[in-house]
Amino acid sequence: MGLLTAAGAATAIVLLPTPDGLSPAGQRTAALFVAALILWATEGLPIAVTSLLAIAVQPLLQISALGPAMTAAMSPVFFFVLIMFVIALAWTTTGLARRFAYWMLSRAGTDARRAVYVFMFGTGALSTIVSDVPAAAIFLAIAMGIVGRLGLEPGQGSNFAKAVMLGIPIAALIGGVGTPAGSSINLLGLEIVVQQGGERIPFVHWMAIGIPMVVILLPVAAWILLKVYPPEFASIGAMQDIDDERRRLGPMTAAEWRLLALMGSMLTLWILSSWPSLFPEPLRPLSNVFLVALLGGCAMFLPGMNFFTWKQAQQATGWDVLLLLLAVTSMGAVSTSSGLAQWLVDTTLGDVAGWPVVATLAGISAFTVVVHLMLPIGPVINAVMIPPIMILASSAGIDPLLFALPVIFTASCAFLLPLDAVPLVTFGTGYYRMFDMLLPGSLISVVWVIVMTALMLLLGPHLGLL
Repeated sequence: MGLLTAAGAATAIVLLPTPDGLSPAGQRTAALFVAALILWATEGLPIAVTSLLAIAVQPLLQISALGPAMTAAMSPVFFFVLIMFVIALAWTTTGLARRFAYWMLSRAGTDARRAVYVFMFGTGALSTIVSDVPAAAIFLAIAMGIVGRLGLEPGQGSNFAKAVMLGIPIAALIGGVGTPAGSSINLLGLEIVVQQGGERIPFVHWMAIGIPMVVILLPVAAWILLKVYPPEFASIGAMQDIDDERRRLGPMTAAEWRLLALMGSMLTLWILSSWPSLFPEPLRPLSNVFLVALLGGCAMFLPGMNFFTWKQAQQATGWDVLLLLLAVTSMGAVSTSSGLAQWLVDTTLGDVAGWPVVATLAGISAFTVVVHLMLPIGPVINAVMIPPIMILASSAGIDPLLFALPVIFTASCAFLLPLDAVPLVTFGTGYYRMFDMLLPGSLISVVWVIVMTALMLLLGPHLGLL
């Protein structure tokens, strides 16, 4: 059914009259986007296969030659995301992730409402340095043990289970905006800005806005979830079970200390990369965030580290996600070259250049939230929206970052329906239904737009971002 729907939708788009202002190549590119999104959403083909197909059919649709299509697909973000899978595996295999999760849960006591806060705070904190999907998966494993011990079955309508299972992916997406390294969406967006002639945003400048967003949004999101889905019981059981789990973990192992030291070194270099002049000339390349990630990932395989083997790393790597990233990057490039992206932005946001700054920031951010219903994959939103919206800003004599940054930040705001890869981590457990996310997600999205707009207005000028 997915294959038939994708083929039918693409054929219909190609046969429709070409809209004013859109080239025939742009129309064929739109058909490619729609077909790919349907196949990704329905898994009519495996996600990785659809991703390869999205590159392979570009010459057949006469929208790009194969060489440029494959060249456009490759970027430093691909390797960064690959290293993020390696880092997430290290947190899991050393036991550091479970230790952190149980330490957070021990702070909650037995109060059910406080447990929801702790799950969300823990997931959000981990997600600032580990990619969203692994961070959500780590806390999901802990949550499944607790809801199972409470006898909560999928489909029973437990408010506590809903709050936890919705809270984990929401917190992962919120935490991911804390640092550029927190999500591939951030780095892809920033790389697209550079490719379009914009300036590279320093790591610390992003954090100056990202960390306050996380600090404000996490407790507000937890509060909203608990208002919509108040737990049906006050206690989650005896603290003894959590204390027993912590005791079974034992003291910190040498491998955990080595991982902490390595992650601390990487994070320090990422922060210092905001000031390249601090590095001596021979070490100046270490001011590159992507290079530090590559070196840190390779260091995990050095003798004496004993985290895992390369074969284990291969098995834990989400190759479908990596191939999806390649396809999205390539499709984003062809959406620009074919004129599709420019036509979409002109059609939907053509008047935004004349708005006041506050309305511009809020309007672009709100549009990015809503477009998740049509483009449910964050990297796709960046690839489609950033290039034309930067051109729109430049043509109006406005700093392109003013238009691009709301898109990059809000590309992670996928709270309306569980269509993004992060909510799908917990949606598959069956503890909540598709539209259970809509009400709390809509409220959290409104707060996201307000907070992001306010922080950019307050801090952006001081950081040279606007």
